[in-house]
Amino acid sequence: MTIESKLHVGIERNAPTKLYPFDRFFRGFGEVAAVRALFGKQTPKVLRKLKVEFFSARFGYMGTSDVDGHLIISNHYLKDGEFRHVYLDVVHELCHVNQFHHHKPLFYPKLSYVDAPSEIEAYKFCVKEGQRIGMTDKELIDYLKVEWISPAEHRRLARHVGLVVKRPSRKSHRSRLRK
Repeated sequence: MTIESKLHVGIERNAPTKLYPFDRFFRGFGEVAAVRALFGKQTPKVLRKLKVEFFSARFGYMGTSDVDGHLIISNHYLKDGEFRHVYLDVVHELCHVNQFHHHKPLFYPKLSYVDAPSEIEAYKFCVKEGQRIGMTDKELIDYLKVEWISPAEHRRLARHVGLVVKRPSRKSHRSRLRK
């Protein structure tokens, strides 16, 4: 007798996920020089095939599936996030899509998030794009702050991507949620 029959329950283990075309929600990214630098001549094809999945939890921002390379995005962040941050996060995730297409690992369980090669590459890429669109170093340093990394990790991530964060005085340090 199986555990399912003992418990008198059934669980459908293959729930479908609704995926949408990337370009239904994100237009013009195929013309962004940074995105074209990632995918080259394949840019229109990659973006046309790219799918996006939305989740409704009030936490989180964006991610890339390491199973099939589609984007996973908080619909709350999409709606309420600062435009430049959402834009840079899309660029960041497209860098991960490119890594996925080149069979590079997206996650490094034995490393801190800020030390993972995939994250360093993606953050360097979007910091360069942030500079191109006119963001200051201070704005970019602020962009790098996320609640799941410590102030020391934030400084380390900034150093990895070529930015310098001054150690805050004890009185002035405050965390920020990306909005």
